[in-house]
Amino acid sequence: MDLRVFTEPQQGATYDDLLAVAREAETLGFDAFFRSDHYLAMSGDGLPGPTDAWTTLAGLARETSTIRLGTLMTSATFRHPGPLAVQVAQVDQMSGGRVELGIGAGWFAAEHEKYAIPFPSVGERFDRFEEQLEIVTGLWATQGGFTYEGRHHVVRDSPGLPKPVQTPPPVIIGGLGKRRTPELAARFADEFNLPFVDTATTREQSARVARACEAVDRDPASMTWSNALVLCVGADEAEVARRAGAIGRDVDDLRAHGLAGTPAEVVDRIGAYAAEGCQRLYLQVLDLHDLDHLRLVAAEVAPHLPAGRAA
Repeated sequence: MDLRVFTEPQQGATYDDLLAVAREAETLGFDAFFRSDHYLAMSGDGLPGPTDAWTTLAGLARETSTIRLGTLMTSATFRHPGPLAVQVAQVDQMSGGRVELGIGAGWFAAEHEKYAIPFPSVGERFDRFEEQLEIVTGLWATQGGFTYEGRHHVVRDSPGLPKPVQTPPPVIIGGLGKRRTPELAARFADEFNLPFVDTATTREQSARVARACEAVDRDPASMTWSNALVLCVGADEAEVARRAGAIGRDVDDLRAHGLAGTPAEVVDRIGAYAAEGCQRLYLQVLDLHDLDHLRLVAAEVAPHLPAGRAA
């Protein structure tokens, strides 16, 4: 079971805050440091304001050495496909081949309104998302002369430069859509991620994606299966309650819907997701100044999980 640290900096974090978490996660042996790609807080004032995902990852690429880096998820509405392909390839070069692209159709209307980003209908967003996947992966793969004729994007005779170090960087797609999401994951994703859902929903949606893989003659075993869940672990009940209070969440709700409780409880909870085929967990860390939280997970949770890279 891989354990990855997942942050939500739009809720209030500087680049230096993120760097401290990424470096500690690397030191502790977590598999990856990921961040959301949002420009507006979902609650609170979000001070000091958002940081751009790919600018952040470019900096972290030069200030870390082993930990993998990525987004969960970049919104396809934020960037044109060609510049996104260039950005990800460049950050992959800067990191020595440690980047992963989590990407989705986009959903948060308010941040589009606040930052002058067009926000089309759901159907059009998915159409543009599909074209973006075609173009980004096509540009990385081409040996030159890449051409694509889409409804929203057209590429003619592109050299597809620069090239990433990885051939290609892994692509992560996720979500609960019943038709297009599984279809796009089966065609383009190296990993399928389910955010903040229970084990029953994990089972149901993973089955849809597996069927979509089979429909295009892809072995579902070639997909990496992952979940993202909010993290709130404490050495005892008092510490669990303190950490829940620090992020403004109810302990019982976190126990029901996240990874909350003592280390032994959380190990059991992770085991339930592993039983549904989950191979990788993104631990949503909301208090970025509590590095002891990560240290506790590394010391008391990770060693008791199925074989993985975080220890």
